[in-house]
Amino acid sequence: MKTHNKKLMSTAKEAWVSNYVNFNDAWYMWLYGMRVKQIQKEKWLKNADNLLDHIGSEELAANLFRATQTEAKIKRESIKWESKANLTHFEVGKKVRKTIQEIWWIMPEKLPATDNIKEAKKRIKQQKKIIKK
Repeated sequence: MKTHNKKLMSTAKEAWVSNYVNFNDAWYMWLYGMRVKQIQKEKWLKNADNLLDHIGSEELAANLFRATQTEAKIKRESIKWESKANLTHFEVGKKVRKTIQEIWWIMPEKLPATDNIKEAKKRIKQQKKIIKK
């Protein structure tokens, strides 16, 4: 996810986006139907928690699809200007949300938060050390 978000932010920069908070807010609003602080509250996460560190495979797939398709659309259509890039991100998020609604019927904000990916990586590393002994 981190790699694709970096690519998307680079593409956004090429489209003359300077306010990345608004650019990101566009997809949160449509993919999740609410702002990030509201999503964190819905999922019982702390304000300091990165939402993307607490998502399962369904949310990950939706977020990857949203990121790759927004990047592709901006590039394909040679979108310039921040407002058009934000609108594109917004529209792609809206379409991904609609698809989720048609297929899954469980919206991403209703999916449970997972363990923090960073903590899971630490546990795996510790277990590997134990196994090697």
